[in-house]
Amino acid sequence: QYRVGQLYTISKHSHQESEKGEGVEVVKNEPHEDPVHGPGQFTEKRVHLSSGPHSKLPSWARAVTPRIFYITEKAWNYYPYTITGEPRDRGPWGPADSHSLQCSFLPKFSIYIETKYEDNCGDSENIFHSDKILGDHEVSFLDIAFDEIPERYYRSLEDPRFFSSAKTGRGPLREGWRQHTKPIMCSYKLVSVKFEVWGLQTRVEQFVHKVIRDILLIGHRQAFAWVDEWCGMTMEEVRRYEQETQEATNELIGLVAPAISVSEVGQPTATHSAPASAPSTPLSDEAPEFLAPPKSRPRKKSAPETLTLP
Repeated sequence: QYRVGQLYTISKHSHQESEKGEGVEVVKNEPHEDPVHGPGQFTEKRVHLSSGPHSKLPSWARAVTPRIFYITEKAWNYYPYTITGEPRDRGPWGPADSHSLQCSFLPKFSIYIETKYEDNCGDSENIFHSDKILGDHEVSFLDIAFDEIPERYYRSLEDPRFFSSAKTGRGPLREGWRQHTKPIMCSYKLVSVKFEVWGLQTRVEQFVHKVIRDILLIGHRQAFAWVDEWCGMTMEEVRRYEQETQEATNELIGLVAPAISVSEVGQPTATHSAPASAPSTPLSDEAPEFLAPPKSRPRKKSAPETLTLP
């Protein structure tokens, strides 16, 4: 169910957040066979952004970016193990000559995300093994019900504290839901962000980690709140929905829709040299007129909303 819900949510979310000139273009979505991980799905996406006067980027980002640019994301999905992005360096990640979320004008920026999914409440320790963790790292638990999200992304109908599923009877989520809710799934992610520009590296990397945290919270809140839409869908049905939605999204942002081949089985149509990841939740731009979140209890704080550059 989680796998179906994730694919459905990514496609619907991408379409909702896209508009003329900005959005998530799906370049490739095709089967891929890996000698270690077995059959999977490869996706390549371009997140088209603008830094013009009506851009949804923050002001500091508009000041240092071209008027029109895009970010490339490559992902390999060998569910329940996925990889987003090809590692840049040799080492525990292995050799590679490309990297995830490669900005069209900023070659020293990269994000690499390794993901494992398990049906538990997040109590698996050292799931990625110590040799995969490079340098300093922080373990962070994300609570889709009670962690804070930016107010502009808040929708009362997508609040897990109030949502109740008509089909499954799941929800609303109360305090302590992680310890007693069944069924339950956890997405474990090992996220590495690199911005190799002297003087800006630490602040930009911290800001990107904050953005990724918000994206994961928003996407999983939506997956839970949309459960009545995707629950009961087969993998073939969700792949068909994925294809139709991706073509509509490409058309919406003003691109010629490519012949997107989306399938769950069959021989791979292309060979790619990296491991794999499920399509990760795409970058979200500002959504229209969200309601203000209830203030009944203080929420956990995410990283600072703004970043000041010199």
